[in-house]
Amino acid sequence: MSILKRIKTNYPGVVYINGTSINGKPERIFYIRYRKAGNLIEEKAGRQYRDAMTPSRAAQIRGDRILGKQLSNAERRKKIEEEKKGKAARWTVKKLWENYKENNPIKGIITDENRFELHIEPIIGDKEPHDLASFDIDRLRLKVQKNHKPATVKNTLELLRRIISYGVKRHLIPALPFKIQLPRVNNLKTEDLTQEQIKALLKAIDEDIHPVAGPMMKMALFTGMRRGEMFSLRWSEIDFQRGFIHLKNPKGGIDQVIPLNAEARKTLEALPRDSEYCFPGRGGEKRSDINKAVNEIKNRAGLPKDFRPLHGLRHVYGSMLASSGQVDLYTLQKLLTHKSPLMTQRYAHLRDETLKKASNLAGEIVSAITQEKKSDVVNIRK
Repeated sequence: MSILKRIKTNYPGVVYINGTSINGKPERIFYIRYRKAGNLIEEKAGRQYRDAMTPSRAAQIRGDRILGKQLSNAERRKKIEEEKKGKAARWTVKKLWENYKENNPIKGIITDENRFELHIEPIIGDKEPHDLASFDIDRLRLKVQKNHKPATVKNTLELLRRIISYGVKRHLIPALPFKIQLPRVNNLKTEDLTQEQIKALLKAIDEDIHPVAGPMMKMALFTGMRRGEMFSLRWSEIDFQRGFIHLKNPKGGIDQVIPLNAEARKTLEALPRDSEYCFPGRGGEKRSDINKAVNEIKNRAGLPKDFRPLHGLRHVYGSMLASSGQVDLYTLQKLLTHKSPLMTQRYAHLRDETLKKASNLAGEIVSAITQEKKSDVVNIRK
């Protein structure tokens, strides 16, 4: 490609070539020439119309670059590349989160992604953890608690702490100089239903036409299984012969085995097996949502508005066993696959009430015997 002729101007080191604008009209393109560190440099200063460039403006740019007030085009390009490389090497909170997701199978990933995108990313997503101050965490906490419940605040801060801990363990970032304090939340909600409500629910389930919503609600009631565990449940994980359900990678992280009772067996045996999943979604793939369908059943059964159709039935299962007086809390912990006995303690008051009733019954029996004896004495005297 031939070099176009440089035409001198009245300003030293400023030349131009005759080019064409984007509209097809003639347009001058100005160049400047100068020496820096013994090297002759020629670079574009700008176009006549697009950049409003004139010989005098080009001369000013030339002077600034000779004096070091401006970078040359080559130096500016180099700086931009270095900045890009620097940004790529920066372990920001957002970059850590992306890396964390790639290397960790996360339960409830959609919920965590929503928390990150709505709360964490807008405030500190582009910051590196070592640049964070406790003030940044306070700002995040205050923003979330303005429109959300305390549990959401706690879960958001817990997610941030998890992300940073991941980066520290893998030596990607240094540890924070302060601890991210999680607020205490007393939100242990134990839901329960009366016998009449359970009857109404089972009736609504039997009348419902959704292929898996009703059966999932029954499984939650009969086994206490979590929603995510039912979404993931495959036919290969059910041992009909021995009467057990194998829970792979449940919430606690360790595979668990729970009994397959008669009612749960009946529910499963009534389902078609045209997918590897017991409660499949579209096309036989793993299901990820069932809220609309189970809420419709809940509403038709006339259950309370704040009752959670699946998780609430897990609580009903736990409450029924605890209040029966026939199941100790250790056994209940195993059936509910609680990692810690602290989670099972929410049912302790139900068991205590049953024990009180049993104790009172003993007192009533003794009292009745005493009354009977007094009656016998009176009859003898007569």
